[in-house]
Amino acid sequence: MNGHPAVEPTGPTAALPAPRVLALRGATQAASNDPHEIVRATTELLRELVTRNALDPADLISIWFTASPDLTAAYPARAAREMGFVDVPLMCASEIDVPGGSPRAVRVLIHTHSARPRAEAAHVYLHGAASLRPDLVTGAPAGSAEA
Repeated sequence: MNGHPAVEPTGPTAALPAPRVLALRGATQAASNDPHEIVRATTELLRELVTRNALDPADLISIWFTASPDLTAAYPARAAREMGFVDVPLMCASEIDVPGGSPRAVRVLIHTHSARPRAEAAHVYLHGAASLRPDLVTGAPAGSAEA
C-alpha cells in the first residue's frame, strides 16, 4: 500500500494477540438508598471486576452505570472517581422500572482495551444481583462468603 513490503513482527511481541475492545458486565445490590451504601456496593463491584480481569486503569475506555429506579441518593459513578478513575469517561442512567425488577441494583458495563479473548472475560454479579445471571457467577468476592 505504501510501497514498503509487509514485515511480520518478530521477537517477544510477535506472539502477543492484538489488543481490542472488551466489554465487561457486572451488577450488585446496595443495602439501601443511602449515598454511602450505593458508593460502597459500587466500589466493591468495580474492585472485583478490576481484580478478576487484571484490568489496567490506563486501558479503560469508558464505564456505564445504571441504577434501579429506587436508588436516587448518589451516582454510582462517584465510586469510580473516588477509586481514582479521574480521566475515564463515566455515564450514569436509570434502569427502566420493570414490574418485579431487582431492587437497589447497580449495573455496570466497562469498555476496555484487552488482549483477553471474550470467552475469558470475568463478569461479576454480587449479592442479590447474582440472581440476574447465575450462569456467569463464577465465585465469591475476595473476603466474602457469598457465591
